[in-house]
Amino acid sequence: MTATLALLPQHSRPDRVGRDRLEILTALINAPSFDPIFRTDVIRIPRDHSTYRWWCVVPACERVRSSGADMCSVHMRAWGAANRQGVGKAAFLAAAKPLSPSEWVEQATCRICPDRPAAHTQWRLCHRHLSRWKHRGVPDETAFAGWVAAQQPYAGFGACLVAVCPSLADSPLGLCFGHETRYCKAGGPGSAELPSAWSQRYEQHGRPTPVSYQDESSFRRWCTSAEPMPWPAQVNLRGVRPLLRAEFQWGLFAHTQQPRPTRWDVGSIQKLVNTCRAAGMTSLADLAVDSSDRCVRRISGEIARELWRIYRTPDDARETGMLDTEHFGVRFPRRTSRFDLTAIPQRWLRDLAWDYLAGLLQSPRCPRTAGSFDNLRRACVELGAFLSVDAPGGGHDPTSLGGEHMRRFVADQRRRERDGLPSLGITKAGGKPSTVTATTRGLVFNGVRTVMRDALDSGVADRLGLDRQFLTGLPAGEGLPVRARRPFPDEVARALADETNLGRLAEHHDPADHGLRDIWETLITTGRRIGEVLEVRWDCLGRYGGLAMFWHDQTKVGNFDAAIRIPERVYGRLETRQAKTLERFTARYGYQPVGEQRARLALFPSPYRNPHGTVSLSKEWFYGPFRAWVAEIDLGHWVPHQARHTLATNLLRQGATLTHIRRYLGQVSDRMAEHYVHLAHSDLEQVLQHVWVAGPGTANPGELLTTGTAPLPHAEAQALAIDLSRRSTPAEGGFCTFQPVVDGGACPWDLDCHNCDKFVLSGADLLYWRRKREQWRLLAEGAPDDATADYLHQHFEPTARAIDGLEKALAGLGLLDDALALDLRKPQDYFHRVWSTAFRARDLTAAGAEAGDTNEPVEAG
Repeated sequence: MTATLALLPQHSRPDRVGRDRLEILTALINAPSFDPIFRTDVIRIPRDHSTYRWWCVVPACERVRSSGADMCSVHMRAWGAANRQGVGKAAFLAAAKPLSPSEWVEQATCRICPDRPAAHTQWRLCHRHLSRWKHRGVPDETAFAGWVAAQQPYAGFGACLVAVCPSLADSPLGLCFGHETRYCKAGGPGSAELPSAWSQRYEQHGRPTPVSYQDESSFRRWCTSAEPMPWPAQVNLRGVRPLLRAEFQWGLFAHTQQPRPTRWDVGSIQKLVNTCRAAGMTSLADLAVDSSDRCVRRISGEIARELWRIYRTPDDARETGMLDTEHFGVRFPRRTSRFDLTAIPQRWLRDLAWDYLAGLLQSPRCPRTAGSFDNLRRACVELGAFLSVDAPGGGHDPTSLGGEHMRRFVADQRRRERDGLPSLGITKAGGKPSTVTATTRGLVFNGVRTVMRDALDSGVADRLGLDRQFLTGLPAGEGLPVRARRPFPDEVARALADETNLGRLAEHHDPADHGLRDIWETLITTGRRIGEVLEVRWDCLGRYGGLAMFWHDQTKVGNFDAAIRIPERVYGRLETRQAKTLERFTARYGYQPVGEQRARLALFPSPYRNPHGTVSLSKEWFYGPFRAWVAEIDLGHWVPHQARHTLATNLLRQGATLTHIRRYLGQVSDRMAEHYVHLAHSDLEQVLQHVWVAGPGTANPGELLTTGTAPLPHAEAQALAIDLSRRSTPAEGGFCTFQPVVDGGACPWDLDCHNCDKFVLSGADLLYWRRKREQWRLLAEGAPDDATADYLHQHFEPTARAIDGLEKALAGLGLLDDALALDLRKPQDYFHRVWSTAFRARDLTAAGAEAGDTNEPVEAG
């Protein structure tokens, strides 16, 4: 017989959520990876803890640092006086004398009586034994050990009656010293008192000491409600609800796992715990923190964010409109893990954006930064804001949307771009609406198209009932407008490198001397990207063969394996910066790093949330004062990246090839290097004319005559310039080097240049000679017989060798593509003195002179 079992109705269980959360946190706290110091009700922070620092930074000092400072009060006063005299902090720490403790880090027991608290930080004796020791007269440290051995321990007074206090009672009243003081300041509720001279009258005679009360219940209520005594190395979680206690334990541990933890003062943590305990709270989710204490508000907010991720699965987060990248194991640099999508009004559109971004986090295409996430969120917020005011029902029903709504959205965005109108849904940091521009409009169009295409591919669009015309009615953003960066003009370059202006940059815009001037001088000298300079490590300098080298990362993934040569002046500035970085680290942490730790330090470390000194200054930090400095000089609008364009263009003007520039700039292709090279058409012609090869009438057609790849001494270069200008003159397809013709005389060979051994080919005329070669080949192919064709091929063979040599020379210098793009259809009619920087390279042999020769380019020089 089969019985049918009916499901019983499930009643609402509001405590179930709390129990589930407690079970999750309990499992996490009991995990092997959890730090055991955070498992107890009374968390004791060890002295050398890397996150929760409470001790004075002076080496071997046993005192507690003052609130908000890194030294004890005595050393802070001494440092203030030394600083006014110009003493650096690192030097002060090295010379400062450590101090013995003046206050308890936590309650200690008497060294004789294990059940009584110590009353003196030096002798560590209870009140009774301390009185007996002082009764001996002048304390003698040499006799102390023998005296202690002869003493008998006394019975204690039990634990402090305050419910949350872990300390021992200091007297028969049943309170520790701190709570006894607080009880007196509170007016003594219940009037609990001890007899006068109770120690002499009762304790020393072995009689129990009586305690009198006017209202014992009032005294007991005070003991129940009193807060624990604050200790600099202790967080007391007694008396809080189980879930709240677990939340604090997990939050304190999770904070230590952050790569860049904020500073949490132990006193502020205890203040937050006391607030929650007094309010009878069950969870931090119920806390409404008073804005008066910024530290407490920050601590509670950070713990709540950590708990939010634990309490919610990705599906739960999707329901709230939040995306936590940590759910997918991703954390973008300098960003929190929470990504807020609640500004998208329509649930269906918000879910589409969430699904696409979540898929991106799990794909191999996951971006390294949050820029693409910001752009897509902006796109969906703009569309959602428009549908809220234009579509029926605010656009919340996707089946009511059609192609006309998307077309009106496109028209609205273009109108706002044209008229410079504000955005419907995007605001700036101060609450002011953002202005729609060509850039933002392109980002919005591309972002919405991306989300809609993903909805089509996944089939979600059909399930939602979205009209296909709505999905496909948005045009492409046509790409973002490319801002072609120009090199600095001469007057701007001089102003940005002027010593007076550089001094103003350091003094006015970097008063704390974080290295703003050093960064800028390195940037303009080396042509590096701003991130490549900011992110360098402390050990970025070195000499190899006597040359000053600068090691940096060109991969953007932390591989500091690229080195370039730098001037001695920049090397000296960076050496000085190395010393300053070490000095500041020593001043902050009280010791000087060595070995691997020192090598990992950032040369330009951030002063904020940088516990190990490995986090560099941000680009935003650099851009702010740089813009203010440029505006102060009144030069117009210029950006740091233009220094890279300036250096690349100057390198090419001085004869460097695109291959060399590409390698120096760290580009992966010549095409990328061309983006940084800015030359007029005439400049390109002058560069091409650096390349001369011997003409077809010489003994070695195609021999490379000049290159610009090796520097000459100044005097030799000057002499060569005069010599070259005197013995060459332009001719059709090249140059004549016959001196009588150069001097203005008649040509004895009747201008038969192409068969003359005094004729050299120019790189600027490669296309001319290629056309000549094609003409000869066409003539040979149209010959009436093989003998005539062979004769024509043999007659043109020296010219063909010369052309092959010219192509190889240009390819070796990285100029072949430019030469092929330069179309000179008439004889040359120009001459430029820049040719005089060339030198003769006798190593290049004629192209195709040996059997089996290939057409691979030969490096010149």
